[in-house]
Amino acid sequence: MKNCRISGWGSFLPDRTVTFGAQTRYRIPDDMLQLDMLAAAAEEAISRAGLEPGDIDCIIAACAVGIQPIPCTASLVMERVAPKAHAAAFDVNSTCTSFITAVDIASRYLADGDYERILIVSGDVGSRSLDPRQKESYELFSDAAAAVVLTREDSGAAGSGVIASLQQTWPEHAHDTELRGGLSLHPSDAYADGDPADYLFSMHGRRALMGMLTVLPAFFDRFFAKAGLGHGDIDLVVPHQASGALGLAMRRLGFPVGAYVDAVGEYGNMVSASVPYTLTRCLDDGRLGSGDTVLLCGTAAGLTANALAVRL
Repeated sequence: MKNCRISGWGSFLPDRTVTFGAQTRYRIPDDMLQLDMLAAAAEEAISRAGLEPGDIDCIIAACAVGIQPIPCTASLVMERVAPKAHAAAFDVNSTCTSFITAVDIASRYLADGDYERILIVSGDVGSRSLDPRQKESYELFSDAAAAVVLTREDSGAAGSGVIASLQQTWPEHAHDTELRGGLSLHPSDAYADGDPADYLFSMHGRRALMGMLTVLPAFFDRFFAKAGLGHGDIDLVVPHQASGALGLAMRRLGFPVGAYVDAVGEYGNMVSASVPYTLTRCLDDGRLGSGDTVLLCGTAAGLTANALAVRL
């Protein structure tokens, strides 16, 4: 086990909502920035951990889409919430599972003693890149942010930490979900003469779903074998709220209703904030507590699968 502890957490959910039938989705107002959401979640997490901003010695921004190409999003979060901290700041991006990747990386830094208090912050403004002509994705995404503070634990102490992790990408599905414009392939100065669709999110939902259902069973078999765990050792699965097919995917993996959180109808796909926001909700309402083993998992564009078991 890579010993570490979630010492604090925070989240931000906009007040503004839109509904699609029984589905509720959240949208930040026009005068709010992605950075505003990230900073609000980060400040709450730091405060809840009982720390001052200057106590943080590493900041990891784990977002699918950053605030701007340069500098990294983490440095902009640091400028807002911890400008005097003597900290490293960098970004991690595995799109929707970026938070899981960041927790894995942070746990290794903490276990090695490189850092003592790491802030991880995730959040996206998916609504600003949606294509109204693609009904499936247009009605799926919400804006939100979430953050946690991970702190180092004595490596000799039995207790909390990351038990095991596994990540894999299948690039044959790389273009099932994508946003092409804005960086070097389709730079912003090409927008006027280019295809406006390149600057909007594109998803081939059925193709992505079938790819996911094909690769996940063997992936999770490998994960559980590596972790030395069985389904019964997991107190709760906190999956990426990818789509309305979440229940189908969980059942295919052997998790019955009640063993996992399904909030797709309540708040939908929050992109990189999906897993950490759901986690913070479970910590707030007591569904998860000290000593519990939680499985953070999901799929992301790439196609990437990610799983991480952590004891709280």
